[in-house]
Amino acid sequence: MTPPTRPAPMLTIDALGRKCPIPIIMLAERIREVPIGATVAVLADDPAAQTDIPAWCMMKSQEFVVETALPRGWAFLVKRTY
Repeated sequence: MTPPTRPAPMLTIDALGRKCPIPIIMLAERIREVPIGATVAVLADDPAAQTDIPAWCMMKSQEFVVETALPRGWAFLVKRTY
């Protein structure tokens, strides 16, 4: 059985090389560019993003979907809920 596929993000935010809190600020500024139910990918290589992005999602009632390791940093998938 194959795992369920995730839809491709409608928006990718490249925060590679940016330090905390810039990846969160970029996500907060741009999440409303996608419709409710769509996903945003945030690319970041600051280790703080691994805790900051899920915490921001919880505080802002957005859905943290998954973190995926990349050759440099991580991709964080966030689903817009409102």
